[in-house]
Amino acid sequence: MRLWSLSPRYLDVKGLVAVWREGLLADAVLLGKTTGYRNHPQLDRFKQHPDPVAAINYYLEIIHQEASSRGYTFDAGKFLSGLHPQPIAVTEGQVRFEMAYLQRKLQLRDPARLHLLEVEETADLHPLFYLISGSIADWEKS
Repeated sequence: MRLWSLSPRYLDVKGLVAVWREGLLADAVLLGKTTGYRNHPQLDRFKQHPDPVAAINYYLEIIHQEASSRGYTFDAGKFLSGLHPQPIAVTEGQVRFEMAYLQRKLQLRDPARLHLLEVEETADLHPLFYLISGSIADWEKS
């Protein structure tokens, strides 16, 4: 499971579809609708949020907006829209880790999209997140 802190605009089509599916799975976990993935470390920051369901639904709404802007049809009925949850902090180290990880994926799958990350000094974040100083997240597998 990969719930990116980075803006979904950097994701290639495979990454966008994957984060949509994984976000839906995260929503099901947070709603108690599935027993799988309950302890997945990527969910920690959502579980620690004051309103985990609102946070994951807002996360999905932004993914949906990006997919729609590219002409993809993701089902808007799969999430609650119009929520504005408290933002979640993400560390600079985590963002650097995710950028490097995504760059490796894009180098193989979509070199044109890789250019978006290479030309920017700092990457845009998913609007649910805001940047703070710090190293890679404890829950991240390195």
